[in-house]
Amino acid sequence: MSKSKPRTDAPSCDTRLESRCAQRSNRRGALRMLAGAAGVAAAASACGSGREDLFAAATQQHYKRLTDEDKKTIFARLEADCRRRYGVDAKIEDPKPLEGVEFAYALNLSKCIGCRRCVYACMRENNTSRNPQIQYIRVLEMSKGSLEIEHSEGYYEHETVPADNKFYMPVQCHQCKSAPCVRACPIEATWQEPDGIVVVDYNWCIGCRFCLAACPYWARRFNFSPPSMPPREINPKQAYLSNRLRHVGVMEKCTFCLQRTRKGLYPACLEVCPTGSRKFGNLRDPKSEVRQIIEKKRVYILKEELATHPKFYYFFD
Repeated sequence: MSKSKPRTDAPSCDTRLESRCAQRSNRRGALRMLAGAAGVAAAASACGSGREDLFAAATQQHYKRLTDEDKKTIFARLEADCRRRYGVDAKIEDPKPLEGVEFAYALNLSKCIGCRRCVYACMRENNTSRNPQIQYIRVLEMSKGSLEIEHSEGYYEHETVPADNKFYMPVQCHQCKSAPCVRACPIEATWQEPDGIVVVDYNWCIGCRFCLAACPYWARRFNFSPPSMPPREINPKQAYLSNRLRHVGVMEKCTFCLQRTRKGLYPACLEVCPTGSRKFGNLRDPKSEVRQIIEKKRVYILKEELATHPKFYYFFD
């Protein structure tokens, strides 16, 4: 029985790999081009910047490719834009992940009273739009004895909280180790940093909302309209990958207040909590409070069956 001869004109493995990489790069470029015209027009209506600033923003390189000199120029442009639009002197920084740190959050469901102070503290800290209103934290009201998210209420209104026979579950970005949102992004505009925080490059994002659809925790927010911010409510202490002012047509999310936590401070939502329900710390430190909770308390992981490996843990006393 004769053997068939191998094709000599078949592309090698290296050639096929190079071709796939080129195709992927071309797809990213095409997506950027399609979004480019709309992005420039949207940015113009949103911020009123000059043409040169708009062109610079629209053609800006991915965050990971920016040099220190690039960042200096970009931050100066954004600070000037904030002064021009709002009369606010913002200071934009780029705090880096801390060595040996992997942030994690723990929340005591036995103590949370559903007051939503965390929701509004987050809005103030992270410069989210007031009209339309964008909130990173959703507080779900649930019946005691049940953990069925499908039957929860996110829009409850009571004169006082907690309501009888109810408990409350705040939900925000879980900073998943195996993040579906990161895998879903077609142009790598979102990624996970070494300290576990998932970030977004707002200037690279094309607003396709694939990450929003992929997230099982409802943690992503999309700016359908130009964000509205009263100047008196703007937080001038801003970080490029977290709470700097965003524009229409991009995704945004909780970043564990990296502008604070990478400087040794707690997230704004934790500091405002009146019951001490929220705990935050370094997962790699065996002596940290959050690590002790995970090891010694009754811990519940929301949607654990999805194997996203979140850095957000619920626990009970």
